[in-house]
Amino acid sequence: MIETINFGKLTWSHIVLPTANDLANLKSKYNFHDLVLEDCLTEVNMRPKIDIYDNYYFIILHFPTFDEDRRFVEVREIKFFLGSDYLISIGRTHWLVYEMFRKEKNKKTDRLQVESSDVLLYQILDHVMLDVRKLVDLVDQDVDQCGKALFGKNSEPTIEKISVTRKNIILLNTMFKPQMDLFNKLQNGTIRGFDGNMQDYWSNIMDYFQKLWDVVEDDGELIRGYSMTFDSLQVNRTNEVIKILTLISSILLPLTFIASLYGMNIKLPMQDHPFSFAFVAGAMVSIAVLMFVYFKIKKWM
Repeated sequence: MIETINFGKLTWSHIVLPTANDLANLKSKYNFHDLVLEDCLTEVNMRPKIDIYDNYYFIILHFPTFDEDRRFVEVREIKFFLGSDYLISIGRTHWLVYEMFRKEKNKKTDRLQVESSDVLLYQILDHVMLDVRKLVDLVDQDVDQCGKALFGKNSEPTIEKISVTRKNIILLNTMFKPQMDLFNKLQNGTIRGFDGNMQDYWSNIMDYFQKLWDVVEDDGELIRGYSMTFDSLQVNRTNEVIKILTLISSILLPLTFIASLYGMNIKLPMQDHPFSFAFVAGAMVSIAVLMFVYFKIKKWM
């Protein structure tokens, strides 16, 4: 289904899950290249890019979003056809940014000042960046929570939290990194649009994108450090438990030997003495106390 917003001579069309018939209509109206239309039908996420043609640009951008459980970050891929008097966006969902623009347009306010397709694309990206910033802030909060949970006693939820957060950061990093070059080309004028005064606007998007990427990279370093610290803490806790159990076994070993020795059905010294049990028990207690003191002196306990 194709929906369209008109801004004077400029039109913005949004297509949700385009069909072959939708793309055929685009082909007949705008004469788009067959390979570009083929890219619009694929269900696999493609690498962010910008293709330059004689009278239009084909742009693929990736933006993060949460899944239905708001736990894992997913890729939201949006494709744009940018022409002199039109902008066509293609996605898998009914895009909230498009809905917002449509509602503002229906109010007939002066809040939407759109002079060219480049300005419209900038305004779209500017709104999208606000949503991306909110998502990055949530992931940043998850990183802080992982740091606070490191020294908690319940390790299983901490392991799960660190794993999920690390996965989200890796996805954000792989999503942002290839798009930095794309926005850089728009900023420095390597790729010129249809409005010649857009470098400052693209520079603003580039700066915003760079700040977000810096946050993601810093979070990536932090979560890697937290993961290593958590692993070290778990290993240390395991070693402490093994150490205590080893010391207890070392103390009990000679006592077990004496008890098993006097439990044998053979003639042993002092077994007929009336206080034999007290002598053996006292010797066992003395040995245990001496070993405990020795371990303390050696600082093994």
